Amino acid sequence: MPLAVVLVLLVVGSIVFHLLSPWTFTDLASNWGMVDFTVDITLYVTGFVFVAVNLFMAYSVIKFRHKKGARSTYEPENKKLETWLTALTAVGVAAMLTPGLFVWAKFVEVPEEAHVVEAIGQQWHWTFRYPGDDGKFGEVDAERISGDNPFGMDPDDPNGQDDVLVYGAEAHIPVDKPVKFLLRSKDVLHNFTVAQFRVKMDLVPGMQTFLWLTPTKTGRFEVLCEEHCGMAHYTMRGAVVVDELDDYTAWLDEWPTYAELNATPAGDAVAGAAQYAVCASCHGQQGEGVAALNAPKIAGQDAWYLKRQLLNYQNGSRGTHEDDVYGRQMVPMSMTLANEGAIDNVVAHIQTFPDTKPASTIEGDVANGERLYAVCAYCHGKNGEGIQAMNAPRTASMTDWYIERQLQNFKDGIRGSHLKDYYGFQMRFMANTLHDEQAIKDLVAYINTL
Repeated sequence: MPLAVVLVLLVVGSIVFHLLSPWTFTDLASNWGMVDFTVDITLYVTGFVFVAVNLFMAYSVIKFRHKKGARSTYEPENKKLETWLTALTAVGVAAMLTPGLFVWAKFVEVPEEAHVVEAIGQQWHWTFRYPGDDGKFGEVDAERISGDNPFGMDPDDPNGQDDVLVYGAEAHIPVDKPVKFLLRSKDVLHNFTVAQFRVKMDLVPGMQTFLWLTPTKTGRFEVLCEEHCGMAHYTMRGAVVVDELDDYTAWLDEWPTYAELNATPAGDAVAGAAQYAVCASCHGQQGEGVAALNAPKIAGQDAWYLKRQLLNYQNGSRGTHEDDVYGRQMVPMSMTLANEGAIDNVVAHIQTFPDTKPASTIEGDVANGERLYAVCAYCHGKNGEGIQAMNAPRTASMTDWYIERQLQNFKDGIRGSHLKDYYGFQMRFMANTLHDEQAIKDLVAYINTL
């Protein structure tokens, strides 16, 4: 009898939880209401089976419970019952599968007028590519992928010269227009998912997959990877921003084409020497860093990382948090560099500085730090050399007190909290694996040995 009561309470509790639960689907923001309908049917069918089976079990426990003198009846077959169960099961399965067939038939028929965007996934970030005025993508090849050619573009393909390359985790698409996402992976299996769009698809290495939708609401929607793609899978975030058509066109025009990127001159270290004068007042004449001025060493740091951080200060994705005292100081300093060319020049000049390892100031348990660094090594390299493909800068032979401070800033949300600081957002997740200040010190102490 107690078991029957438990089964009934399980059914009642499950129904009440479903009706009152605060956890529901995100608001639908695309044309794929058919997916919601299909999910609802599946929920109703499986929910009915769940309730029926458990109540039948409760009924059986009560009706056939032990009674003194009662004897069981042997009944090897019951054709009537088997017929009913087979028929009901067939109806239930058909009810769940049939709507999905209609959804799939629509899913594979992409409207001819659809805008096309390529989403590229890799451990652990997203980038995007748009066709130019010719409406055609240039050829790509994984063998061509490098730090200077992260998309693997074929420089000799005329169709690719006007491709718009967005090396960042944010894509824009126009509202109320069909959009086809071509999906490509550089390394392992990923999955492109925006919960509000209701459609998702795997990115399979070596082949191109796709999905399509018509966004129905403007706004910013988070991109997730819903395929376990490695240690930092849960940090692989991005965004799709749905704009009005004019805003979308204006945003797309801000990005350079592949031809324009190739025509950009390299930074001029000589010109950068004069522009570096402002930086030298804090970071030192040779970029060695000045602890008294809270300015870290920048000599020996990766050029791509220095440029990204200067741009982040300029666009507001870094140095705007009210508690980021030293980051807020850097914002006006970065503004002395009038354009991207000036940034390239300064960075080129910094690359001419001697790379002298600074004195260690952080002490900790090196053995424990080595254990903790095993997670960091996936992106920053076994020897802290930095890996551009992972968007991870060099950590070896850099200023230890600065690394300690930034790890704490990530933990406290002072860094990585801006909506567009996607790589900082990743670091917030990773920094939280360090549970206290001593763990940070142990880790930095180990980095000092690299």
